[in-house]
Amino acid sequence: MDLYCVMGNPIKHSQSPWIHGRFAELTAQALHYDRRLVPLDRFATEVKAFFSEGGHGCNITVPFKFEAAALANHQSERATLAGAANVLTLQNGKLMADNTDGAGLVKDIQGNAGVRLSGRHLLLIGAGGAAAGVLGPLLLAGPASITLANRTLAKASALVARHAALAAQQGTELRAQGLHSLSTSFDVLINATTSSLTAGAMPVAASTLKPGALAYDMMYGSAAQGFMSWAQAHGAQARDGLGMLVEQAAEAFMIWRGVRPPAQQVLAELRLLMA
Repeated sequence: MDLYCVMGNPIKHSQSPWIHGRFAELTAQALHYDRRLVPLDRFATEVKAFFSEGGHGCNITVPFKFEAAALANHQSERATLAGAANVLTLQNGKLMADNTDGAGLVKDIQGNAGVRLSGRHLLLIGAGGAAAGVLGPLLLAGPASITLANRTLAKASALVARHAALAAQQGTELRAQGLHSLSTSFDVLINATTSSLTAGAMPVAASTLKPGALAYDMMYGSAAQGFMSWAQAHGAQARDGLGMLVEQAAEAFMIWRGVRPPAQQVLAELRLLMA
């Protein structure tokens, strides 16, 4: 069987093996997909070892998305823009990097949650690999504005600068702010930090939420419950990142296998399993 995996640290919580296994069943694809816990200082070594074992492709999760892009021989346009990658594929002996996070997020928000992004005011929290991967596709969805808020303003400013040309092309106002200098409210709030994994405090004040706003945490399952409870308590529509996980996985599966899996069916099944 063709070998695939997801690499990260931590990795035990990942639902990717189940998702890709179910995709394979439903599309009659023969493959094996597993988790690999990667020591923080051994990412490049572990990637090379995986592909030397006959691996065909791997998903990359925190905290290795920037390293994944830098390690590749070639990058897709969206991986280059993000400076980060969550998909690595071996093609003709060359390591190819792509980023399907943003496509998965936009598909989940607009297709599965039914929330329009065009013309809306968005707050994206964080400036790490997760935020970098989704900012480009969010801009392509045509919002009126995106505010990128981060504890370290310089990191947010650098990410905004890399996307400035695309924002101008789309007619979207794009700006960077510190987490504690936010004074307006937003239609859509997206948490791209790891605060939920560590059960940390909410990264922003409840005043950033417009009544009925969508509050979206890229984490999922029990890790996202604190964020979702906070959002609901302040009148927001709360959603975790399980749909993003499935949709970005479907994009990766398409890259690897040339077949579009039934993402909505698999998402519905996975929500029942995790209930």
